[in-house]
Amino acid sequence: MTKVLGLGNALVDIMTKLKNDSFLGEHSLPKGSMQLVDLKTSGNIIKDTLNFEKQLQSGGSAANTIHGLSNLGIKTGYIGKVGNDELGVFFKNDMEKNNIEPKLFSSNTETGRAIALVSPDSERTFATYLGAAVELNADNLTTDLFKGYEYLHLEGYLIINNELVLKAVKLAKENGLKVSLDLASYNVVEGNLEFLHNLVKNYVDIVFANEEEAKAYTGKAPIDALDEIAKQCEIAIVKIGSKGSMIKRGSEFHKVESIGISAFDTTGAGDLYASGFFYGLIKGMPLDKCGMIGSITSGKVIEVLGSKMPEKSWEDIRNMISKIS
Repeated sequence: MTKVLGLGNALVDIMTKLKNDSFLGEHSLPKGSMQLVDLKTSGNIIKDTLNFEKQLQSGGSAANTIHGLSNLGIKTGYIGKVGNDELGVFFKNDMEKNNIEPKLFSSNTETGRAIALVSPDSERTFATYLGAAVELNADNLTTDLFKGYEYLHLEGYLIINNELVLKAVKLAKENGLKVSLDLASYNVVEGNLEFLHNLVKNYVDIVFANEEEAKAYTGKAPIDALDEIAKQCEIAIVKIGSKGSMIKRGSEFHKVESIGISAFDTTGAGDLYASGFFYGLIKGMPLDKCGMIGSITSGKVIEVLGSKMPEKSWEDIRNMISKIS
């Protein structure tokens, strides 16, 4: 049975609903961005949102994708680093509860957390304290971690640690894994462009990007960005929001529509698209159907607050998938 291994920043998401966007300005947080903050700033934001509606979820981009795959019945594992604290225990327990093999390293630094500030129009702004997650390093990685898996899925937020990412993809290739990369954030792409281009050309088989990330990576509009990325890897996917996604492998091209659901909260939409796409790929489906399943999983997650869906949503997803497979 095909198994997928995730590698990413192990974070606990604190999903927080904003009444309006003035809070973002007050805390110098550009709307729609992912800003790295220190522990003090994170604490201040948590304090200032004490009376706001919020939910606690295990998160991080790659972890969200792995969760989605596990809920679809795919065998999964996850590599990350957490603190020796309540949030670290929460993260590990959530992995195990969802049948994900946790390959977690521990630290005396506090577990990372991503405060997801959700605007009334569903746009998310992240204030992220990486904490223990950022201490995951190349020396932690050994070949044994990758054995028994067929895919390695990397989140783009890790790219700032070039040494870690490079060792991960080299070990993956040495152990016969295909490598998938979600570019994850346009500002991270912009800051690591040369490294990313070399990484994709030499090690990455599948690239997921939204239109902002694709433009940051190529300087081009979505369709032209897709063409350029597809020249560098086996499969390129560019997600274009409510208009769906575009997929290219060699000369094969598909445009896939979204499922037309109004967004309540777009947190995890891209991560869950990757879950659905991967599921179809693992099941040997044509690329257009992989994209359709990605549209289903990403479309359903935006109906709920955060990146984790209740079992009823997963039942709906499985039923929808059965009609196209």
